[in-house]
Amino acid sequence: MLSTDLLAYYRQVSQQLFTVVDVETTGHSPTENRITELSVLHATLADGIQQQQTDLINPQTQIPINIIRFTGITQKMVEAAPTATEIFPAYTELLNTGILTAHNIEFDYPFIRAEYARLGVKFDRPEAEQLCTVQLSRLMLPDLPSRSLPNLVKHFKFNVGKSHRAEADAIACWLLAERLFTEILNESDDVLLARFARQWLPLKYAAKLLGCSLQESQTQLMAAEIPSRFVGKGSRGTWMYQRGDVERVFHEQQGGTQLSML
Repeated sequence: MLSTDLLAYYRQVSQQLFTVVDVETTGHSPTENRITELSVLHATLADGIQQQQTDLINPQTQIPINIIRFTGITQKMVEAAPTATEIFPAYTELLNTGILTAHNIEFDYPFIRAEYARLGVKFDRPEAEQLCTVQLSRLMLPDLPSRSLPNLVKHFKFNVGKSHRAEADAIACWLLAERLFTEILNESDDVLLARFARQWLPLKYAAKLLGCSLQESQTQLMAAEIPSRFVGKGSRGTWMYQRGDVERVFHEQQGGTQLSML
């Protein structure tokens, strides 16, 4: 979406009920690893947090030692906990209402879907009913060196307890969303669009904005002498471009297309 469309979208979304989720897991693969802790809260800008439900879950598998160090959730803690079969039916109603929100929803959502799939239940929330606060913070906080949730907790001095536990992280995600949406509602269009313009976009998102392939978009951006930077290493890295520059190329293209049709 272009910046003006994003601004209108986020202002509309800000009025909705948010269903904020956070999961702790035994690893990074939804098909191979399992959830060890789940927290879901409902909140609105008008009323704040309305309810929150959190449970440890017995993953019925060993938790790797590096994950134990990361989350603090030990094998002993989950051995006496209910399994996903017992826990997830109690969360279905909570998870199926509001805008499903998470800090990096591309991680949490597939894990939740996978756990429901193991129960023979299809859990499917449309993209229009999902919100990622990582993406929102990259747009609203383009000048910060990191938008990881622990670093944002430190930056904003949120009092939420230990990071990498589901309850604390779900609350932190909500406090972040609440703060950023409040700014979106109260700041002027010009101020917000100037912030949006400083966001660094990976090439794949720049290509999506320009409506062409990665190679074609990179060629166009190079031809327009748009500043770029390479982030990451080797095949895992990507070229990055600032949103304002990409949108300028887009509008120039649109102007050229309209002229050619005259």
